[in-house]
Amino acid sequence: MLITDSPSLAKAVQGAVEELLETMERKEIARVSIDNNGKIIVAPSLDKAIEIANEIAPEHLELCVDEPFAYLAAIRHAGSVFLGRYCPEALGDYLAGPNHTLPTGGTARFSSPLSVDDFVKKTQFTFFTREALASCAQDVAYFAEKEGLTAHAKSALVRTEETQ
Repeated sequence: MLITDSPSLAKAVQGAVEELLETMERKEIARVSIDNNGKIIVAPSLDKAIEIANEIAPEHLELCVDEPFAYLAAIRHAGSVFLGRYCPEALGDYLAGPNHTLPTGGTARFSSPLSVDDFVKKTQFTFFTREALASCAQDVAYFAEKEGLTAHAKSALVRTEETQ
């Protein structure tokens, strides 16, 4: 997929892809992939192109622009970002060392690449004083009752009763 603000680049890439397909060892497989999944989107600006890329949430995103770091902060949803014209995605796959287990199918909107954090056991802690619980116990009970979990509701309310 290509998202660009340049109609001439879009046309050039389309032609180059067609030429390249004819030279590929696995051209039948590549042809099906391009036909089913290949897209060229011409956006009115680079800012709009980045907005579109964030919506797509690609597994891999190449920022092939002169100043890629100027745009990096705007990228919110991508599994792995390759910065500049000299950083192809294949570099990340085979040599540069970033993680190759990435969120696919647009799941980069809510998921991250596999990392060491996925192998670290963590425990969450929560602490409320009696007064803090009292300020929200009715809300907790409301949500618990909406889920049909009346014992959960009672567990919040009973802790704030005056007899304790």
